[in-house]
Amino acid sequence: MSSIPAPERAPITFEKVLIANRGEIALRILRACREMGIRTVAVHSTADAEAMHVRLADESVCIGPASARDSYLNKAAILAAATITGSDAVHPGYGFLSENADFAEMVHDHNIAFIGPPARLIRMMGDKIAAKKAATEAGLPCVPGSPGGVATAEEARALGAEIGYPVLIKAAAGGGGRGMKVAESADTVVEAWQTARAEATAAFGNGEVYMEKYLARPRHIEVQVLADTHGTVVHLGERDCSLQRKHQKVLEEAPSPVLSAEERARIGGIACRAAATLGYHNAGTMEFLYEDGQFYFMEMNTRLQVEHPVTEMITTLDLVKEQIRVAQGETLGYTQEDIRFHGHAIECRINAENPVTFAPSPGTIGRYHAPGGMGIRVESGLYTGLKVPPHYDSMIAKLVVHGANRNECLMRLRRALGEYVIEGVETTIPLHQRLMEAEAFITGDYDIRWLESFVTTS
Repeated sequence: MSSIPAPERAPITFEKVLIANRGEIALRILRACREMGIRTVAVHSTADAEAMHVRLADESVCIGPASARDSYLNKAAILAAATITGSDAVHPGYGFLSENADFAEMVHDHNIAFIGPPARLIRMMGDKIAAKKAATEAGLPCVPGSPGGVATAEEARALGAEIGYPVLIKAAAGGGGRGMKVAESADTVVEAWQTARAEATAAFGNGEVYMEKYLARPRHIEVQVLADTHGTVVHLGERDCSLQRKHQKVLEEAPSPVLSAEERARIGGIACRAAATLGYHNAGTMEFLYEDGQFYFMEMNTRLQVEHPVTEMITTLDLVKEQIRVAQGETLGYTQEDIRFHGHAIECRINAENPVTFAPSPGTIGRYHAPGGMGIRVESGLYTGLKVPPHYDSMIAKLVVHGANRNECLMRLRRALGEYVIEGVETTIPLHQRLMEAEAFITGDYDIRWLESFVTTS
């Protein structure tokens, strides 16, 4: 695949950015804009009228009722808000419409900048089969599997025998573990294929599935890339996101405690070359499974990641500001040789959930105290009296800690978790405190399936 250069254009300066999201990420983007002298427009549902990002934005527009489908996923309402407020650009954050190629095109068609990659790449990487094909052509190592969709039960049987069991059947349009089933043998492959297709159709309106070799004890390693529209591509190191429950990340750290300097440089270089070949620009993340010294490409997230703060902590770069600068047509102004990594960072996702059953726990925040001190960063829109609604993702805060090394980082994280006070809702803080004392986590000897066992036995 040949490199596809981005169209050249003179740099511009945004005067007003509409933030098409909610919660802590909307507040994160707002703060970056404020520091760059850019005015902000917050959009919100009726349930979020008193949210912190709404209170702090220069302007706010209600875009619909509490249901995400009628508000944060309502493309027409968001575009209308951008138009009537005279916004120069839209930042989608993550989740909701951040990887919706149709939305990115609609924003562009309204002569408003989309702070993200081109719609064609969002569309390509949103289709897991097309993404795997493009990744292979771009030189990324992939998990052995089907070359395309698996359309029949007979094909599922034949491919299972060819790849070797166990195999993983995954939705082409999937994410978050939906439409994903493991077949341990030829006796179960057809049932797994049928179930995955049914789940994919229900969740995504697209029942196409594909098949991959199922790895026994892989790590989830992702590489942060950043590219401008002038041909410069850099990587900002890797993040280890192996602590997951039901395919949802719980804790992330950077750098990975298991990679060598040589492996880090190798996978970073592979990711940069692939991004350049694809003609990618803005921030993006290439996700890999890592086992026995080998990396296997899974997918590319064409947006900012929830866990981007750990990368910021070890590089001192502000990824949101860099996204905005790239969208304005500016050059990065640095090369890979200029990137320096400092210390270790860990992010804990704090959810409004029961820490044992993981049942959602909406409610009104009572006493609230965020931890502080050296190396502590809290990303949250919480305050006393805020109502945490039941309509959206349960993550209400991110606790990010940096230290000179992993041991210092762990010590600070234990302290910070002990200081954190959130009353009025149940949270997963106790789960993170248990993790801090687990030998496998302390030594870094864990994989993507370890946490599932830990939460059922601890």
